[in-house]
Amino acid sequence: MQTQTEQSSNLGLAGLEWSDQLVTGNERMDHTHEEFVTMLNALLITPPTEQLNLYRAFLTHTVEHFTQEERWMLATGFTAENCHAGQHASILETMRAVETHYVQGDGEIITRLAEALAEWFPQHAASMDAGLAQHLQSVAFDTETETLADPSVIRSMTMSGCGSISCS
Repeated sequence: MQTQTEQSSNLGLAGLEWSDQLVTGNERMDHTHEEFVTMLNALLITPPTEQLNLYRAFLTHTVEHFTQEERWMLATGFTAENCHAGQHASILETMRAVETHYVQGDGEIITRLAEALAEWFPQHAASMDAGLAQHLQSVAFDTETETLADPSVIRSMTMSGCGSISCS
């Protein structure tokens, strides 16, 4: 049985290796992202005929991952319709459609989506998620307890940008 590191090294260009470039600086967010990368890579090394249950678990994880970030955004001054949440919604819509297409007979679609997510995720993490992590730190939001040290710091903020107050 191969370790995750050995499996990752066998992924070639299609996989996504967890690295410092994906780190946002928020421990809870980074932990969730590392789980996302691990599950994504597991999909890529699983034969297409065996992917569906793993894909469903990955979809559930991704829904929880995005919901968590969106909860933090709302708690710290973002509008519900911000572009970061919009990107999450687009990804989830695609992921749900992929499950349907797989069940209808497109046995390679999960692999194609996983490869596309491996390309998409580094940029998303480095821009939107890193910006969100920076914002959360700037307003002293504790992602473990999901509380603000001083709720008055966000009363005047309404952001619709991608991840930080600077892009709204």
